[in-house]
Amino acid sequence: MAKRAEIVLDPEEREVLERWVRRPKTAQALAFRCRIVLAAAEGATSTEIASELGCNLSTVGRWRGRFAKRGLDGLHDEPRPGKPRSISDADVERVIVKTLEEQPANATHWSTRSLAAATGMSQTAVSRIWRAFGLKPHRTEAFKLSPDPQFIDKVRDIVGLYLNPPEAAVVLCVDEKSQIQALDRSAPVLPLMPGVPARQSHDYVRNGTTNLYAALDVASGQVIAEMTPRHRAEEFRRFLTAIDASVPAHLDVHVVLDNSSTHKTPRSSAGSSGTRASPSTSRPPTAPGSTSSSAGSPS
Repeated sequence: MAKRAEIVLDPEEREVLERWVRRPKTAQALAFRCRIVLAAAEGATSTEIASELGCNLSTVGRWRGRFAKRGLDGLHDEPRPGKPRSISDADVERVIVKTLEEQPANATHWSTRSLAAATGMSQTAVSRIWRAFGLKPHRTEAFKLSPDPQFIDKVRDIVGLYLNPPEAAVVLCVDEKSQIQALDRSAPVLPLMPGVPARQSHDYVRNGTTNLYAALDVASGQVIAEMTPRHRAEEFRRFLTAIDASVPAHLDVHVVLDNSSTHKTPRSSAGSSGTRASPSTSRPPTAPGSTSSSAGSPS
């Protein structure tokens, strides 16, 4: 019978083992080995430890022995056999620095193949490094900083209208699509038949342009829409009148819209006579969602 390895811990080793057991990010295998060593240091036999932790007696003996010989280092996995690592940390750093700080001479960004040719590595190795560090040179994201001094108030107003809509009011998101081409095929579409798909001519006839105004009721999803032949402040004002007519008289109207030039003329900003539609620019709100003006984008 092999002699049982006795475990004696100094205060520093005990503190490290207990910390590894408690830490959530510690590998479960390492935490399990620490529990074996801590139990052995309390004087428990290998049989008692195996029974308490639900493992084999040989497992307890292995980690007791390795800790007795090598201390804390003995609890870590030994290097596994296999081919040595061919890409060093310096190679990884070179790929990352080149990706972040340099640009290819004949392209807007690196690809895995162009970077592999520039660094002398394989395309697969570059791809693995990019995935490991979350690098995606082909992707871009756009942002815009608004110079509007009331931008924060307007954002609070818009968010408040969505998250905390005012009582006895309807919130409408208004937008328009201008210069929609009215196209039609130069010949009637031939209908679908058994074994024959629907057929249509390859060319079309232009019938001018049209403009679409639409208002989405945030709460119900109902859409108020209107087609107009022209895109002017006058048409926008008439659309506000149509919104006012479609909303019950006892409800206030809050309109969220962008800063199109047709929204900022004196006539359209004031709405039509007698309507409840708000102006198309925001005043500083007293509380999120409580303002009676619309939350327009920065003018």
